[in-house]
Amino acid sequence: MSATVLVNLSSPLWPEAEEERVARAVQATLEVEGRTSGEIEVGVLLTDDAESRQLNLTHRGLDRPANVLSFAMEDGEEFPDPEGGPELLGDIVIPYETTLAEAKELGVTVENRLIHLVVHGVLHLLGYDHERSPEEAERQEAREITVLARLGIANPYEV
Repeated sequence: MSATVLVNLSSPLWPEAEEERVARAVQATLEVEGRTSGEIEVGVLLTDDAESRQLNLTHRGLDRPANVLSFAMEDGEEFPDPEGGPELLGDIVIPYETTLAEAKELGVTVENRLIHLVVHGVLHLLGYDHERSPEEAERQEAREITVLARLGIANPYEV
C-alpha cells in the first residue's frame, strides 16, 4: 500500500514537526484496517478553532469548533478518482486550541491527543461512526486503542 497524506498547516499554532507523526498515524490506521493494497490519499488540515467553527457551521450546522471533522469522499459528493490515481479517502480537520484544551483536560500531551484525533478521523473516513450506536462506539474505540498502541500511545480511555 502507498498512502499519500497531504498535511496542510493553516494555523501557525501547529509545529511543522507534527506532519510526519500525522502521516504515520494515518498509515498505521490504514494498516490496522487491512487497507494494505493500492494507493490511498488522505488530506489533513491542522487549523485553529475559528476555521473549525466555520466549517462545522457550514457542514453540520453547529456553531462551535469540533475536535475533529471528517469529510469522507464517499459521503455523497461525486468526486471521481482520477483514472489510475489514488483512492481519495477524504479530509480531516483538527483545530489547535480545542486539541490543546482536551489534552490538558485528559492529562495527555497535545502531541498524543493530536494523534488520537487523527486516528479517530481516519476511522470515520473508513466508515466508523461512534454516534450510530453504543456498539459502534465500542468498536471504534477498540480500533483506536489498537492503532494507538501500535504507535506507542497508551489507551486514552484509561488515562
